[in-house]
Amino acid sequence: MYPRFLPGVLIFKAMPSISHKGQIMPASPIRKLIPYAEKAKQEGKTIYHLNIGQPDIETPEVMLSAVKNNTLKVIEYSHSAGNESYRRKLVTYYNKYGIQLSYTDIMVTTGGSEAIEIAMMACLNEGDEMIIPEPFYANYNGFGIQAGVKIKPIISNIEDGFALPPISEFEKLISPATKAIMICNPGNPTGYLYTKAELEALRDLVKKHDIFLFADEVYREFCYDGKEYFSVMNLQGIEQNVVLMDSVSKRYSACGVRIGALISRNKEVMAAALKFAQARLSPPTFGQIAAEAAIDTPDDYFKKVIQEYVARRDFVVEALNNIPGVFCPKPSGAFYVITQLPIDNSDKFCQWLLESFEYKMQTVMLAPATGFYSTPGAGLNQVRVAYVLNLEDLKNALKCLEEALKLYPGRTEFKNHEGISLKV
Repeated sequence: MYPRFLPGVLIFKAMPSISHKGQIMPASPIRKLIPYAEKAKQEGKTIYHLNIGQPDIETPEVMLSAVKNNTLKVIEYSHSAGNESYRRKLVTYYNKYGIQLSYTDIMVTTGGSEAIEIAMMACLNEGDEMIIPEPFYANYNGFGIQAGVKIKPIISNIEDGFALPPISEFEKLISPATKAIMICNPGNPTGYLYTKAELEALRDLVKKHDIFLFADEVYREFCYDGKEYFSVMNLQGIEQNVVLMDSVSKRYSACGVRIGALISRNKEVMAAALKFAQARLSPPTFGQIAAEAAIDTPDDYFKKVIQEYVARRDFVVEALNNIPGVFCPKPSGAFYVITQLPIDNSDKFCQWLLESFEYKMQTVMLAPATGFYSTPGAGLNQVRVAYVLNLEDLKNALKCLEEALKLYPGRTEFKNHEGISLKV
């Protein structure tokens, strides 16, 4: 309520309250520190942005040319499922990974985010539960709140590089309300690449309980050290249970294109998803033009990109592990690492880096790992590092981090996920 003044009268007028969902919707751990970064820039500091998965790799020319050279006279709505020409071309893209689809198994979405939102709403009721290994992409929490789905986290550990937790731990969480398991492979924020054996173990669990398996596979191009990506779409015996989410954002360094895909061989799921897609009318026209052209990106583009990311990963992991009190596992995919720091609170530390620290008028922006967990208190001494900058910038950024850890008032001993102090 707030007061309104009239001569000799004080009137209180009620303020409308926001929704419960609006109150509990989490802020992005990746973006919530932006005001502090903007203030630091105004003070003349150079900020190295390792907080967000925005690659500095150039977008393929074939995508840019398709938009520049289009001859449209009217920018019309597309089909709610996306342009048929693009969906048919996507079939050939997935064929390269041994994934056999019909174009009707594919629905184009406004980014991978919309694919996840629609999948949840099409497959789960409000109050249903979804199990997700954590740490996981922060927005899964937000999507769950929007859809009324309860996220049930199952913790994976930094000591084993965030491998899939034992199936016996999944079994402990399964209840009559459990309707889905979700994974990201390769993983954001961990960079972990699930093995075929791990995925087959999940397959058996999904089949046993007849639940959905959701998979976010937007980083499939980025697998390192000779390790191979295996898609859930190729798991035998659960073809009707699998729902795949995809996006062009990271694959082609085209985050602003906002084109993703929802894919399933389950016709009932796709029919339900289409109704939600019709409610938002259609995905972006120019985004679809760019994304369709992107399928013709030459293989040399990806060879160079992967070489660059491997060099960045190797540098970042080695540099982090050389800082006293820091531990960082070596990921096999994507372009992120979760690293453990000798700090009391990652949210406080990341804000302190921007507000109170500078090294030669430079500092680094990181994402607190707390936002990638659903379990309260988890990730307090961890941050996510996105190695999306060139090597010179990464060197400067990690030097800033090294110097910052010497000065941070909340420095602590290095502890594992169970709070046990470890020798560094």
